[in-house]
Amino acid sequence: YGFYTGFDSDNSSGDFSEANHKVAEMLDLDPHQSNRTGKRNGETEIQENGIKRHRTSLPAPMFSRSDFSVWSILKKCIGLELSKITMPIVFNEPLSFLQRITEYMEHVYLINKACSHADPLERMQAVAAFAVSAVASQWERTGKPFNPLLGETYELTREDLGFRFISEQVSHHPPISAFYSEGLNKDFIFHGSIYPKLKFWGKSIEAEPRGTITLELLKHNEAYTWTNPTCCVHNVIIGKLWLEQYGTVEIVNHSTGDKCVLNFKPCGLFGKELHRVEGYIQDKNRKKLCIIYGKWTECLWCTDPATYETYKKNEKRGGEQKKLKASEDVIKSENDEADDMPEVQETVQFIPGSKLLWRINCRPPNSSQMYNFTSFAVSLNELEKGMEAILAPTDCRLRPDIRNMENGNMDVASKEKERLEEKQRAARKDRAKDEVEWHTRWFHQGTNPYTGTSDWLYSGGYFDRNFSDCPDIY
Repeated sequence: YGFYTGFDSDNSSGDFSEANHKVAEMLDLDPHQSNRTGKRNGETEIQENGIKRHRTSLPAPMFSRSDFSVWSILKKCIGLELSKITMPIVFNEPLSFLQRITEYMEHVYLINKACSHADPLERMQAVAAFAVSAVASQWERTGKPFNPLLGETYELTREDLGFRFISEQVSHHPPISAFYSEGLNKDFIFHGSIYPKLKFWGKSIEAEPRGTITLELLKHNEAYTWTNPTCCVHNVIIGKLWLEQYGTVEIVNHSTGDKCVLNFKPCGLFGKELHRVEGYIQDKNRKKLCIIYGKWTECLWCTDPATYETYKKNEKRGGEQKKLKASEDVIKSENDEADDMPEVQETVQFIPGSKLLWRINCRPPNSSQMYNFTSFAVSLNELEKGMEAILAPTDCRLRPDIRNMENGNMDVASKEKERLEEKQRAARKDRAKDEVEWHTRWFHQGTNPYTGTSDWLYSGGYFDRNFSDCPDIY
């Protein structure tokens, strides 16, 4: 999930502005964008054809975290629920957790691909790829998103990607974030609620996922549900931070009875299993239809069970193992050797005849100076001209602590963070004193129609833009 505390011990230095100019030069060389007009230096650009360009960098580079001791804070937290611990801003990245959830949509083309397939097996393959891609942006993201304030919201409409998205912080203790997204062509609905449970275990921080994620493909009258894997950040005390996902993810097609079982493998003693994902798709009679394999940090492939079994047998007999090269079919893992971190140099072993389901997007060249954000993440807190007039007053883009941190004003950001947290505490005391219950604005508690479990469901109406009764939280 990436809402972990920690610091990045990789103090990458470099000329941030020079990196910005290089990105701008690269964009100018793109023949498809040669007619664009508008702004530069990372600001939003409007092309002559009306397609909006989003910013390519943050206003200020990431600050160094090397002078801060994580241990001085975390030694008091061993075994505790971290959502109740107030952490200094130095451990944050300039995004709210609600914006972090929105990163599920970075590979929304996989949902579109699922919608376009007539074959239910191919639809499940695309949905499985989407579920894996949803956690891919966490790779090397060791900063902690800001905890959303109660009643905080975030909306995102991307006409170029074909969706709109709304989320709300519906509970503070326990922290629960609810979200709802729909295709602009009315072809899908994607919704869920996230209740992460974070614990600190001496050298690592573990995030246990709670809450159901639901994807509905309206044209096919299908609904898929799953829960994300457990995520763990290692070396929070000393050494280079590194992250792994582990656990079993089961994606169920409630219309056909098909199921995809994905095993996010734990690192293992020598790190050979780090980032690996293996699994299969089976029909309602438990017959295996295909095998899925890859890494959540790189790519995902599928092949038929017979081919997979033959390959594994040959592998055991010492047959030649074919590996994908970075210059051909995969992006090489960029993990560096560090204390308590396995050295991982190999990439996914390719099984001949496999079909590529998904590949991770390349990150911008200045990503290491932007909290290891993807290009999609860089655009999430962008506050475009005229946007304040139409946004809900509770939108993350209007949070002064996040905005100041993004702009490099760390002292102001820290003071604003304290002020907002104190304001939230005071409001909670006033409600308790007056015996007033908190009422969510855009979501309500109900039952997931497919799993029968408790869930937060979208009440509708957000995009009518009647924000007169929104709470004052900033």
